[in-house]
Amino acid sequence: MNSVGDLLVGLVVLVGLFGVVVQVLPGGLLVAGAVIVWGVVTGGVAGWTVVAITVLVTALAFVGKYLLAGRHLKRAGVPSSTLVWGGIAGVVGFFVIPVVGLFVGFVLGIYVAEWLRSREPRPAWRATVAALQATGLTILVELAAALVSTGAWLTALALT
Repeated sequence: MNSVGDLLVGLVVLVGLFGVVVQVLPGGLLVAGAVIVWGVVTGGVAGWTVVAITVLVTALAFVGKYLLAGRHLKRAGVPSSTLVWGGIAGVVGFFVIPVVGLFVGFVLGIYVAEWLRSREPRPAWRATVAALQATGLTILVELAAALVSTGAWLTALALT
């Protein structure tokens, strides 16, 4: 791949890393897609090694983040129905409040759903904090995978 292509891949990778952290874009998929395209176009041992690493790490992260978050929420005693209500409220919030609506709607939805279920503010707040911690775990897992893919790409780029 020529230097313009490398620069374009690097730009998409940066946007993807930003998307992982901010959770507005499918950042992990952007990083993986850009690095995989680079690997396929570049070819050779370096290119295909980067493709294999990226596919493996991204797939493991995709499964692992949900398993870790689910286990964390189960330990905290947060029922699935509460998460569904939080997700619905997050989607509504996304359209009602620009930029921060998804986050505000999710938090508010979790809190209200748990408060209605338990009729106590303290357990509702604990469930909300547990849901936010689980969300943080998913972000960290996805970021780690994106950084491993980025590192593999940068290493192969330096060696080719």
